[in-house]
Amino acid sequence: MKKSQIIVLIIGIVAVAILFSLPRVVVDNEEGGTQISETEESSPIIPESMHSSPVDESLLSKIEVLRTKLKSEENKENFANFADSLASLYFQASKFDSAGFYYEQAVERAPTMERIEKTGIAYFEAYTFALDEQKVSYLAEKTRTYLNNVLENDPKRLDLKTKVAMTYVSSSNPMQGITMLREILVEEPTNEDALFNMGVLSIQSGQYNRASERFEELIKFHPNNLQGQFYLAVSYFESKQTNKAKKQFEQVKGMTTDPMVLSSVESYLERL
Repeated sequence: MKKSQIIVLIIGIVAVAILFSLPRVVVDNEEGGTQISETEESSPIIPESMHSSPVDESLLSKIEVLRTKLKSEENKENFANFADSLASLYFQASKFDSAGFYYEQAVERAPTMERIEKTGIAYFEAYTFALDEQKVSYLAEKTRTYLNNVLENDPKRLDLKTKVAMTYVSSSNPMQGITMLREILVEEPTNEDALFNMGVLSIQSGQYNRASERFEELIKFHPNNLQGQFYLAVSYFESKQTNKAKKQFEQVKGMTTDPMVLSSVESYLERL
């Protein structure tokens, strides 16, 4: 997972807590396109109660102007351009569900592959932060609908295939996502997102030795991946490789000044 990636992941104790709240699945013990359907055109409305934190004042006034224009715009291309701009502002404000909604409005009026991809990515970003089970399912389905449409036209987009794969992990068919990640690694063994997400899934399923192998492979090719460096240390810690864990946590300390990460590292070091 951008998370993408995550599949969609926060470094630190909070991240690990969220990680373990996901459904437990067995990982790595052994080594057609979607059509975008048009919906009835209506004035887009996003309830602000969807947002856990307010939108910054510097963006809010721009958002209100565009929403007003959108309500009265009848020309489809102009409407789509306004919706694009509005979605971009919401994306900038990290209100990814609203961004996905407005990108989707743009697609319905004037579909382009670029807009379809932006819609899928916005919904994926919203998916990675969602906690409510119903919302997770809804956003996962939206992600797959739009990104699979892009993949139908460009199957080589492994970055998008990784995002789609991660939406299956918390579904009723998690092995479908794991199979997709394995397929990506067969095609591109050094794929950063796939290696990272397979490592995370191995941690989540309690396979810490397997996780450390995945993260060792990840940082071998992508040494600046801070999340991978951190989770490698966690994997060593959980698999009782004390010396390796201490050395790895110290290395993470030298890679960042982020107080959240440093606090998490110190909490692990105190337990070694």
